[in-house]
Amino acid sequence: MYRGERYKSLLYVSPVDHITPERKGIALAYVRDTWRFPRSTEYEFKFLGQYGGKGEKRSERSKPTPEEMKRVNQLNREKKVRRLIKANFTEDDYWVTLKYPKGARPRVESVKDDLSKFLGKMRRWYKKAGSELKFIYRMEIGSRGGVHIHMVVNRLEGGDTDLLIRKAWFPSKMNFEHLYDTGGYAALAAYIVKPPSVEAQKHMDELPEDERHELIRYQPSRNLIHPEPERKEFTHRTMRKILSEGPTPSPGCRIDSDSIRMGINPYTGMSYLHYTETILSPPEKDKSLGRGSDKYKSCAGATKKKNGERTTNYGTL
Repeated sequence: MYRGERYKSLLYVSPVDHITPERKGIALAYVRDTWRFPRSTEYEFKFLGQYGGKGEKRSERSKPTPEEMKRVNQLNREKKVRRLIKANFTEDDYWVTLKYPKGARPRVESVKDDLSKFLGKMRRWYKKAGSELKFIYRMEIGSRGGVHIHMVVNRLEGGDTDLLIRKAWFPSKMNFEHLYDTGGYAALAAYIVKPPSVEAQKHMDELPEDERHELIRYQPSRNLIHPEPERKEFTHRTMRKILSEGPTPSPGCRIDSDSIRMGINPYTGMSYLHYTETILSPPEKDKSLGRGSDKYKSCAGATKKKNGERTTNYGTL
């Protein structure tokens, strides 16, 4: 299961960076991207030289090898899916593996038909209960050639989600557990987009190209929120203070020390600082913040109840 996967680095190492302190001839000190989620906020700083001060230049850039480019693309896929999970799901939701009986070897098209029927039933039941089904799935072939489906699915408020899953998946063979938020779902995201193992690749090589494609891609439901960063460019301040003293958490938050990444991107020559801050406790449990305090909103996307649904800065969950 994904819980046992090794924690991955959150370093973003894209070799192409169109937003730089030299853009359009403007002397920018640094660029800050802020990604807000219901329970955390991620910060990414990009700057030139040591502090982004006047006259500082890029570091020497190197051209990535094909193998390095492959690794870069994999890290970026992991980061994209991790943020997609953070914006749409919580630890109350489910990680499900839909399987077939031992020895069964259905074709990929048959698996797709079974999955379509499963999702159709689940959508109808969620809609009848006044809710909306949300998911991210990945079909995968095992080392012995058997196809199965991994899926993140939202919990039905006030409903027996696990019983509905059992009822909807007619082969009736499955595993499921609540999501496990380690590193902001980093291990889970890495598991969803992981490349095939050597054994699995041997089985995939025997399949038509369109079926191989189905077994390496992930598919989110269309109703998911796709987070975008708030970008701010600074022209007069530098990174000297934050790099010398360290980042300061917003009120009601703490900085996850394991999330701090500093260094130089070898492919862009840009220096970077990345870190994540998380909410200490909900406002109703933290007397220092007070009910409905704006300080809570400064730490992460504000969350409140509306007609039985959870709403954030992004919309309804």
